[in-house]
Amino acid sequence: MPSAPRSARWITPVALVLVWLVLGGLLGPYAGKLGEVATNDQASFLPKSAESTKVIDEQERFQQDETLPAVVVWTADEGRIDRSQRTAATRALASLDGSPGLTGKASPAVPSKDGRALQGAVQVRANLGDDLPGVLERVRDATDDVKGTKAQLGGPASSQADLSDAFAGIDGILLVVALVVVLLILLLVYRSVLLPIIIILGAVFALSLACSVVYMLAQDGVVSVDGQVQGILSILVIGAATDYALLLSSRFREELAVRGDRFAAMRSALRGSFGAITASAATVALGLLALLLSDLTNNRALGPVGAIGIVCAVISTFTFLPAALVLMGRAAFWPARPKPVTDPDAVSESGASGADAPAPGLWGRIAAQVDRTPRRIWVSTLVGLIACAAFSPQLNSKGVPLSEIFVNDVPSVAAQRTLSEHFPGGSGNPAVVIADADRSREVSRAAARTEGVSAAVPVTKSGRPGQGPPLVVDGRVRIDAVLTGSADSDDAKQTVQRLRSSVHAVSGADAVVGGYTAQQADIQTTAEHDRSLIVPVVLLIILVILAALLRALVIPVLLVATVALNFLATLGVAALVFEHLFGFTGTDASVPLYGFVFLVALGVDYNIFLLTRVREEALRHGTRAGIRRGLTATGGVITSAGVVLAATFAALVVIPLAFLVQIAFIVAFGVLLDTLVVRSLLVPALARDIGPAVWWPGALRRR
Repeated sequence: MPSAPRSARWITPVALVLVWLVLGGLLGPYAGKLGEVATNDQASFLPKSAESTKVIDEQERFQQDETLPAVVVWTADEGRIDRSQRTAATRALASLDGSPGLTGKASPAVPSKDGRALQGAVQVRANLGDDLPGVLERVRDATDDVKGTKAQLGGPASSQADLSDAFAGIDGILLVVALVVVLLILLLVYRSVLLPIIIILGAVFALSLACSVVYMLAQDGVVSVDGQVQGILSILVIGAATDYALLLSSRFREELAVRGDRFAAMRSALRGSFGAITASAATVALGLLALLLSDLTNNRALGPVGAIGIVCAVISTFTFLPAALVLMGRAAFWPARPKPVTDPDAVSESGASGADAPAPGLWGRIAAQVDRTPRRIWVSTLVGLIACAAFSPQLNSKGVPLSEIFVNDVPSVAAQRTLSEHFPGGSGNPAVVIADADRSREVSRAAARTEGVSAAVPVTKSGRPGQGPPLVVDGRVRIDAVLTGSADSDDAKQTVQRLRSSVHAVSGADAVVGGYTAQQADIQTTAEHDRSLIVPVVLLIILVILAALLRALVIPVLLVATVALNFLATLGVAALVFEHLFGFTGTDASVPLYGFVFLVALGVDYNIFLLTRVREEALRHGTRAGIRRGLTATGGVITSAGVVLAATFAALVVIPLAFLVQIAFIVAFGVLLDTLVVRSLLVPALARDIGPAVWWPGALRRR
């Protein structure tokens, strides 16, 4: 009879592993199918309350589809463009009228001031999805035969096609790169063959579960997914699941050395790490859910999708991983199996036999140095972080020019470069004004007089501005305002603001201004508002979770302040690197907010891992010894977790988009800075210098 219970305790881990293997087989394909419910149509992610969004709604009243301009630019092989080439280019554009996927009339070919190039535009229906490349291919075929010229296709429609192409295969390439990077790091750091495989398998199971849930919700319209959200979900789940797995497996290894029995060791490891992991996951999940307060739809999309990913990572960590580790026992760490500790009371988990006894290894030496000279350490690291943070205002987050959306030379970028060389204006991408028809003349005059507007004419029944009577629908007209500045420039955005002031001042016109430039301006304004709202909410969420976890107020405030400083220091470094090393003239308006949510929510993870262990040790040995023992015990595992997370986010650079490259650098650098400086030096040195008062008003401060 005594053997029955011992045999029965194997049932649960075996069953859990089998369940996950079955789920992995059933749900695994959803990681590849997520792209089926993703959209890369940027117009669908505009702020709902923005004026440019209202213009899109108004255009539907004109029975006009929302459009994206495709701009064709011809450059002469030799010398200047002649009349026959201009005629041929105009004829080629006109041949596209009525072509499937296009709407309205194509513009005539307009020569540049230097006479060496021509420009024309066709309006492509938005939301074409997979049909967009085919439509653009017909435009290329029709416009590529003008003798003596080279034709290129640019503008927002071409950028949209290149964007979809950049995300093609994202679910496969990105996943493989991230998993290979994580596997190599784990093999190098832990020198174990089986443990990295178990951890990677758990991360893959978590991602499969997350993708299946998101797929079903997106299919029902509950959540929205685009290529960026899809890529970030993969990286987030793999990174978080790996971090949580490292913390639990490290604690299991410690307990296994002390207790010997694998089941008792796992129970103790779960008790010791459950609070830290759940608190860490809660900060990330709730921080992401705070994005629901955003007025930008893609921000709101990332919130619940990312939170689902974090929950799935936690589920895998607390079910599959413990079951797999129990089944493997010491063999999971082969060939570096944990050696039994014969006297656990004499030697603590940190490897130190007293508050002042030196602990072996690198982290024992670092902890000893922090213990000896805390003030010198925290002052020097604080000065360094503040110096880096001083450059953060230099980060330009007013948007990325069309020529810099991609980090490689895709066709739309090459065409935009050519357009910029010959056409300084925005004739191929006008601002769209919708106004009451009986005030169209006044609105047109007000628009034309606006600084930065070269012309403003109503769209006519013929489809060509200025040719024939205006097209009136339900008492409203559309007026195209051609900007003198490039549609993606700061000058053009400022012109849109002046244009809005001008047409809004026309009494009784009820005029609204939209179009590509207005959309970018609205996104920028909304992103700035979102940061001012969401940043304090996320900080408050983290503060509340830390206070509940650590049962104190002083140390949570210090932690929130240090991770916020780490974020500002990272932005400062990013501003210098982006401008002087990468050559970016600006960042996407959402980059600072994404960087903040990821860095602060994920960065506080490592402080949670550290401080929960410090508190545990302080309850037995006092605050000073607790800091030293906690830093020594967690130094290696937290550092390796930080390196893994940084490397995982760095994998985003395989997608050739400036937005994701910028996010990858900010998160990767910020995580390393937080792991190696803030968590390792600044926080423990501050806590050591303050002493037991860091636990105020908790009872631990009196010990």
